[in-house]
Amino acid sequence: MKLSLLVIGKTTDRHVETLIENYAQRLGHYVPFSMDVIPELRNTKALTAEQQKAQEAELIKKQLQTGDHVVLLDEHGVERRSIEFASWLQKRMNTGARRIVFIVGGPYGFDPSIHKLAKEEISLSQMTFSHQLIRVLFVEQLYRAHTILRGEPYHHE
Repeated sequence: MKLSLLVIGKTTDRHVETLIENYAQRLGHYVPFSMDVIPELRNTKALTAEQQKAQEAELIKKQLQTGDHVVLLDEHGVERRSIEFASWLQKRMNTGARRIVFIVGGPYGFDPSIHKLAKEEISLSQMTFSHQLIRVLFVEQLYRAHTILRGEPYHHE
């Protein structure tokens, strides 16, 4: 089982990048993990939000493989506490899928075709965070979930 975080646009803040690398390295002790970056679209001023989402959708689809369990990180998804997320993740990892692919959409969210591909949608909060910070928060939660599943002392509750 491999976990993958698919994002649009590279991280522009070196401090954020360092935090992501830190948690990704920690997570790598438990499960193979990758963060795959789709380059941001260029010349988007001439595109409507719907056109931009459609173009991003085509780039996202190229990154997916047959058998992937696709999970969108979306504001309308299900919210879970960390312990609930760990349990949810364990169940998904036990299904036999080769990869669980978590996707962070572009600035306007996801095209309907991507919503149709997704098996599930998760919300990290009712608050809005930058696409840069969501990466850190989510990779940390993946790491936290694995420490919870192993009964390690990282998570206190």
